[in-house]
Amino acid sequence: MKLNSAKEIANFIKTAKKVTPVKVYLNCDNLNLKSCDEFKVFGSENSFTIIGDYEPIMNYLEDKKEKITDMHIEYDRRNSAIPLYNFLHDSARIEPGAFIRDFVTIEKNAVVMMGAVINVGAVIGEGTMVDMNAVIGARGTLGKNVHLGAGAVVAGVLEPPSATPVIIEDDVMIGANAVILEGVRIGKGAVVAAGSVVTKDVEPNTVVAGSPAKVVKMKDEKTSDKTQILEELRSLD
Repeated sequence: MKLNSAKEIANFIKTAKKVTPVKVYLNCDNLNLKSCDEFKVFGSENSFTIIGDYEPIMNYLEDKKEKITDMHIEYDRRNSAIPLYNFLHDSARIEPGAFIRDFVTIEKNAVVMMGAVINVGAVIGEGTMVDMNAVIGARGTLGKNVHLGAGAVVAGVLEPPSATPVIIEDDVMIGANAVILEGVRIGKGAVVAAGSVVTKDVEPNTVVAGSPAKVVKMKDEKTSDKTQILEELRSLD
């Protein structure tokens, strides 16, 4: 399932069942707990782990609390409408601590580094690297072989729903802590200097810098050498 437009995402959030996923660890005296449609139960007799939505689990345990000797609950959200993305079958490298919401696209040999945040509807192209602590907002689109530097921000667009998302074309290099504002399109092969704030479209193969970012030169051989990507970092072999 893909959610491509702001209205589709908003409608999904509105209609989705809001859940608080938890993992509950129990020590108890001879309880017989069983899985059901709303949660899974692992263990037996004196020790259980229950995984599912908070309210149904707590309701299930209410009349059993006298036999529960100890309980610990792990959680990371409350009344969430969009689950986290399941990347187990992706042909990409995704490092610990990346936070990726569902309904995104991550293509072959992409790299998502520690602390990166990728919101609903985003697209990460083949061979693209999202560096540490970078943020891609809702519907942000990165083409192939893009490098989004550490701490950089690609603004998301859900409101107003008519707004155009950020589009970053193939082979773009975006420096650390740069900010790309809503509706901006960055052309193929362009370079955005570290710390820049990009408020308007960037033409292909240009180098921009500053706040607001302005063209400082056309991309040349020296710039290409400095911004070259390494295939070794993207290989899964």
